Amino acid sequence: MQRSLLARTPRGRSVQATTRRTIAAFLLPLALGAAGLALAAPAPQDPVRVVVETGMGAFELEVDVGRAPVTAGNFLRYLDGGHYDGGTFFRTVHAENQPDDAIRIAVIQGGRNPEAEAFPAIALERTSETGLLHVDGAVSMGRTGPDTATDSFFICIGDQPSLDFGGMRNPDGQGFAAFGRVVAGMDVVRAIHAAPYEAQRLTPPVRIGRAYRKE
Repeated sequence: MQRSLLARTPRGRSVQATTRRTIAAFLLPLALGAAGLALAAPAPQDPVRVVVETGMGAFELEVDVGRAPVTAGNFLRYLDGGHYDGGTFFRTVHAENQPDDAIRIAVIQGGRNPEAEAFPAIALERTSETGLLHVDGAVSMGRTGPDTATDSFFICIGDQPSLDFGGMRNPDGQGFAAFGRVVAGMDVVRAIHAAPYEAQRLTPPVRIGRAYRKE
């Protein structure tokens, strides 16, 4: 009688079935380990709430340290060191005061106390990477070329898509690095935007009394 080519175990199970059980027993701990790694992954970081007190009132920001860690970390480094205390909002941009710009925007721009230290420029976190767009109330870093942002930041008045990656407000098309948004006191931001100005300079500048993390 021809012998079966499929050998049998003592209990009548095939070698193939036994092999499947062995492989499954090997893979199960790996799968559980992978699940454990996923469970152990760090939770997304909550935004940091910041209060900015100005001569025209206070407003609050949420700084998105999770999606824009480089830019948010840079801003918070200046903030935590007290470098914005005694700084100013010095610029307001309206449709009528940018006659040389084909693409026009609406923002206010502020910066550190000029007597405070300036840190090295940071790498540009593009909106195509972070997903943080220049919508109404967005907070973003001022810059000239890529990787030149330091302390100066601006707040959007209305949606400003020309400031996103691919937008041509800056001719290099790289956009600016949004890192948060105004969550309270947008009326104060709009009042600063409407304050007296010459060219694009606020006259006088609006003083930043304090800027700090909200507990």
